[in-house]
Parts: sequence; structure tokens; C-alpha cells
Amino acid sequence: MDGGVQSNVSYRIEEDYLGSKAIPSDAYYGISTARALELFPSTGERFDDHFLWAYFMIKKACALLNAELGMLDESISQAIQKACDEWEILKTHVVVDPLCGGAGTSVNLNINEVIANRATEILGGKKGEYIVDPYNHVNLHQSTNDTFVTAGKMAVIVTLRALVGNVIILQNTIQDKEKEFYTIRTVGRTQLMDAVPIMMGQQFGAWADALTRDRWRLNKVEERIRNVNIGGTAIGTGIGAPKEYILKIVEVLRSVSNVKIAKAENLIDATQNLDTFAEVHGLLKSLAVNLYKIANDIRLLGSGPNTAIGELKLPAVQVGSSIMPGKVNPIVPEYVMQLALTVFGHDEIISHACAQGNLQLNQFAPIIVHYTLKSMKSLQNSCKALKEYVAKIDLQKGRCEEHLQSSASNLTPLINYFGYEKVSQAIKDANWDIQKAITVLAQSEGISVQELLNKLDINKMTGLGFV
Repeated sequence: MDGGVQSNVSYRIEEDYLGSKAIPSDAYYGISTARALELFPSTGERFDDHFLWAYFMIKKACALLNAELGMLDESISQAIQKACDEWEILKTHVVVDPLCGGAGTSVNLNINEVIANRATEILGGKKGEYIVDPYNHVNLHQSTNDTFVTAGKMAVIVTLRALVGNVIILQNTIQDKEKEFYTIRTVGRTQLMDAVPIMMGQQFGAWADALTRDRWRLNKVEERIRNVNIGGTAIGTGIGAPKEYILKIVEVLRSVSNVKIAKAENLIDATQNLDTFAEVHGLLKSLAVNLYKIANDIRLLGSGPNTAIGELKLPAVQVGSSIMPGKVNPIVPEYVMQLALTVFGHDEIISHACAQGNLQLNQFAPIIVHYTLKSMKSLQNSCKALKEYVAKIDLQKGRCEEHLQSSASNLTPLINYFGYEKVSQAIKDANWDIQKAITVLAQSEGISVQELLNKLDINKMTGLGFV
């Protein structure tokens, strides 16, 4: 028994083949979890709720099928299933850190112990008595290596659907602004310098179309993550599990969870190769790229607002400074950009982790699953926050028109009449004053200013093609 037990806390003693250990009497976890808590100091991270739900549903499906096949006592199966249905209460007892070693074994054992102790209580026993055994009952015909990855894929599928829903809502909000601002002209910018005219609505429309691609990509990638390795046990050969169990477990799990999963054609491949997570996260990174770009563009267009671009009137959602009165900052776009940066970092981690699995198992499944789900949560939060912010954006219409009328780039259509060199020279001679440049060009070509203006209609510059 370990020393250092506090006198004001009651303990029970549990044993495994490594020795004995004192476990808090009220804890649903057991000795394997206690060892993991000592080995893996907390990072403050917590497993995603969708992942924990999926893991408990796997244990429920296994108990149901094992009883159906006559390999698990019906009363024990029912107790396990009932305990699994209490996952929202029991999830707080899954205390192993997500960034643990051992390919997730400590997590699986933690969940097994929690379910076993609760099922034991349901059958009238006390925690630690293990009327329901963590290994022989809760973990029957399973391995960490098939349950952990399957739970991860199920959680990704459920979270993907929620994320796509948030992308759709943000896209719709941006499209509403596209319609609202469609007749408002301003100056486009390339390399942060004045370019040719654009409708502000067209700018919002381009952002919306980028999100349309993200929607399509994320919808399609669900097909790639559906194939699970449950039933493959340790390395995908199904050792320790009967054939009828291996053939039926996916069907039962699909029914229990209502998640559209499918049995992988090659369980060995699905156990050792986690490239589908790299594929999924690559598309999450693409969404993060677009959200970063949109947020930063909003930030730039609202900058100043009096000494920079200042064309977007950004919503005053928080006091912007502790010293400068009246200051309003683009805090929501900056929040979105920060979350996007974390997704970029997660993508690098996941790419390396997926590549560095060895032989029949990827030992880094915990960090792969955890950071994939964490990125998805960050992107959901980004979409929600940005949607509320975009809905409150307004335009400084006078500022837009002022910039439009003062930009020398408005003379671009005249190159079709007089050539690039002549128009450029006129702009240079006029010291980039657009009205003066028109006069200079008209004089050099021997035509009136009005004749030249007839060739130059800003209203026609934002459509397709030369008019």
C-alpha cells in the first residue's frame, strides 16, 4: 500500500499484478486509473464530450452483443448498459489526461473501471467489489486499439455535422450582408494598395463562396472517416473475439449510437493507419485559413477608422482601451484569427503523429483524436462568434465613395483607348490626382474632358468584361 494517505479521506484498497494501491472510496475509477494519474501529470486538458459519449456507447454495444451471443450474463450486461447510459454523470470520473502515453490504454481502462464500479452498484455492490469486472466483463472482446480509434471517428462524425451547421449559418449571415451592401462602391486593393473599383457586396460574396467550398469539403470527408476498426481488437486480426461478434459489432454500435459507421474492409489497415485523421484535419485547416482571411480583411477594412481605411463600421462590442477614451478594437476578428492559428499548429502536430505510427499500431492516437476534436471545437466557436459580429457590421458609405473617387486606379479602363503608357504618364504628371489626370490626358489627346468621361463610367467597372 502506498504511503501519504490523508487521514480525513476514506480509501479502499485495490490490487493488480503490480501491487496494491489506496483509491478514494467515492471514486468510480480504480487502480489502473490511479497509476495513470501518477504517471501522467495533468495538462489541464479534458476529453471532448462527444468522444466520451462515443466510448460509453461502444461499451454499451459490446455488452449488448456479448449477452445476445450468450457470452455475458444478462444481468451484468444490463447493468453495464445502464451505467453507460449515465455517461453524462460518469464522465467527470474519466480523469486520465488526454495527452497520456500508451496509445490510450489508460483511457480505456479508466472508462472500464468507471462503468464496472457503477454497474456493480446497480447490482447492489459497492465500489471496488467489482461484481462487474473491468476486464472480463466491460472490456470483453475488445482492445484499446479498436475501441479508442472507433470512438475518435464517431466523435469526429458527430462534431463534423455540428461544425458544418455553424459554417452554413456564418455563410448565410455573410450573404445577407452581400445583398445589403451590393450597390455600395468602393476601391479594391491588391497588396494593400489601391486597385480597381469593387462593390462592397462583391467582397462579402467572395467570403461567402470560400465558405461554400469548406461546407462541401467537410460534408464529403465524412465518408472517409466512417470506416471503423471495432472488432479488430489488438492489431486488427480480431484475436480474442469470436467471429460472430466481429461480424455484428458495427451493426449493433450503429444502432445504439445512431452514427452511420461501417466496418472497415481491412481491420489491420484501419488499426495501424490513421491517415484519415490527417485528411480530415487538413480540411479543418482549410476552413481555418478562410476564417483567418475573412477576419483579417474585416479588421483591415474597419481600420482607423479615421486614419486608415475605415470603410466598415465595426460593432462596438467592448471598451477598446484602458487608457484611450472611445477606442473600439476588432476583438472578435482577432479572436477568430487566434483560434485559426491554434488549428494551424494542431495540423502540424497531427500530420507528424499520423506519420509516426509504428508497424501494427499508432501509439499517438490520443493526441491525434484529442487535437482533431479540439480544432473542430475552436472552429465552431469561431463561426459562432464571427456570425454574431458580421451581423452587426455597417458601412461608412461616405468613406467608401471618397476613396473610390480619389483612386487613380479608376482610370484603368482608359488603357483600352489610349494605351497603358499614356495613361500612366498622365497620372504621374498629375501627381496621382485623379481629376487632374483626366484633364492632363484629355489635353494630350486633343479631346474634351467630357468626351473622355464618356469613355470612363465607374458604374460599369464592377461587372464582367470591358464595356
